[in-house]
Amino acid sequence: MIKTAPDGIKEVVPPLSDADVEALRAGDRVRISGILYTGRDAAHARFLPLMDEEQPLPIDVRGQILYYTGPSPARPGMVIGSVGPTTGSRMDKYAPKLLALGLKGMMGKGSRSREVREALKRHKGVYFGAVGGAGAILSQFVKKAEVIAYEDLGTEAIRRLEVENFPAIVVNDCHGGDLYEEGMRQYAR
Repeated sequence: MIKTAPDGIKEVVPPLSDADVEALRAGDRVRISGILYTGRDAAHARFLPLMDEEQPLPIDVRGQILYYTGPSPARPGMVIGSVGPTTGSRMDKYAPKLLALGLKGMMGKGSRSREVREALKRHKGVYFGAVGGAGAILSQFVKKAEVIAYEDLGTEAIRRLEVENFPAIVVNDCHGGDLYEEGMRQYAR
């Protein structure tokens, strides 16, 4: 579900539909509330053979957002430790297959490959950017966290996060918009 708040920021609540994703444009500021799943390189490497063999993944990705993060351990009294984004391009070889399975959103930092941007258009997906270097601040938006798969991977285990007003920005939309390319054009000399 997507609504626009009075301050102009779009409120995003997964699971997302095609229509939800179509309502987002590169450059939109968003606040995500609800469920995010985490996954980094090691978890994605385990997804690949399952996807190749058409076996179920440990999470149902349909309509969901996958956040590329490996949180640090929680301090006493905290829900989670630092939960900053990792570089999205490291998951580029897996993203098109996940989008084909119904994943609607991914969140990380940095730009994505042409193949991923084309898959976002083809499968109606979106890539959100989270602020790198702000993991301790971002942890304040996580209300609950639990490991749900691949516990042996430690920080790279799959987690289910319950978040409230988690701040992000749309980097790549399903219409071909790319915030990085637009920014470079805007500030080119």
